[in-house]
Parts: sequence; structure tokens; C-alpha cells
Amino acid sequence: MLKITELCYRYPGGPDLLKSVNFELEPGTFLAILGNNGAGKSTLIKCFSKIIFPNNGSIRMDGEELLHMSCMELAKRVALVSQSVPSTRMTVHDMVMLGRRPYMHWRFTEQDHRIVHEAMDRLGLSPIRGRYLDELSGGERQKVMFARALAQQPRVMLLDEPTSSLDLCNQYRVLSLMRQICHEEGITAMMVIHDLNLALRFCDLFLLLHGGTVFRFGGPEILDREALRQVYGLSGDVKDVDGVKMVAVDL
Repeated sequence: MLKITELCYRYPGGPDLLKSVNFELEPGTFLAILGNNGAGKSTLIKCFSKIIFPNNGSIRMDGEELLHMSCMELAKRVALVSQSVPSTRMTVHDMVMLGRRPYMHWRFTEQDHRIVHEAMDRLGLSPIRGRYLDELSGGERQKVMFARALAQQPRVMLLDEPTSSLDLCNQYRVLSLMRQICHEEGITAMMVIHDLNLALRFCDLFLLLHGGTVFRFGGPEILDREALRQVYGLSGDVKDVDGVKMVAVDL
């Protein structure tokens, strides 16, 4: 169980970016974090990964306070796939191997290598494992960062607009794989995403932020006409099209 209680964050001398955020997630849940620009979506992800430290509140996993853990202990439980992807003179294999660093003692073990190879296989990266990241497309580098996060074997994955560099085919492949991993392996995933239709297609629950507060939290039913109007300024509704929920905007 992941439990977020009264989470608040503000920059020194600035306005509140998160205000008393509360929600709970069961293992194996794929959560979409939604809202307009400036709603606090990426700020929430940064609090989870301790890139920034909240002014108040707690983030507990099975009773353990994540905010009090060392960076190495946190990295065994939480993995981040950020929006920015490095273009560096490092091979695909070596970058994915960094996911095993929280577990490393003196050197990488046979188990570490096996886990890394499995992660690369899942993302279709094995054929390019020896290539350098600065030779790859933005979408290929994004898949490398997914593989590195999988190699960490986390219990929670944080995804900050992970499909922004992917073409349509790879968006569906990666999000389908993420949903499969959540449901089969009990990993909890929290994804910041702007595409409501992708969120509706792949995610289980939805956290709708507005002005740094939780506007709504729950299943796809929370994305109704009123929510679209108040949060996004849109006139529309969520329709069921051949069994697939989609946002239909009034013309």
C-alpha cells in the first residue's frame, strides 16, 4: 500500500505548488496524474523521488516513510523515468546497467547482468545494446531509460511524460508493457501525462490536479463533462467508442 498524506510543497518565498495532497494506491495500480500546466503534476513526482523535499506531509509504503530513506535505499524501491533523456557517450548496455547500482557491492554479478539483459529484451533494445546514446533517436533513448528503471526492480515507477519522445507505435507498445508489468508483477506506476486518451486507454486510476490540489481521484468516471470544463476549460465528455473510452470535444 502506498499512502500519501497531507503533502505540501512551495518554493521559498513562492506560492504553494502542492496543497494537502492525499491519496492511496494498492500494489499493481497504474495511475495517471492529470491536469493543466502548472497544476503540480511534475512537482508531485519530484517529491516522490526526493529531487525536492516537501514542506509537509508523508509518503509511506507499507508503513515505511520513503522521505526518510537514504538515496540508495530509496532507489531500491522507486525508479524515475524523467522527461529529459541524456544524450551521452555511453552505450545502451552501460546505461541500463546503472539501474543495478543500488544493489552493487564490489562489482556487478551474474544476476545483475541477467536482469539487465531481460530489461533490454523487454524494450527491444538488445540489437542496439552496443550503440552509444548520442547515436540514438529521442524515442530510442527514452526506451533505454525505461529499461534502466526496470533493471532497478522497483516497487514504484515514476513516469514524467514518458511518451513525449515516442512515435505513436512505441507509445502504445511502452504503455502496454507498463500496464502488463503493473498487473503481473505488482509494481505501482505513477505517470504524468497530457494525453487524456492514452491515459484512459492504459491506466487504472486517475489523479486530477487543479491549482496544486486534488480536484478528483478515482476511476475513469471522474473525467466527466464538469471536470473537463473546470480543469481544462473544454466543453466535452468521455465517450465509449467500441469499448474504448475517449474524450470527445464539442465543436
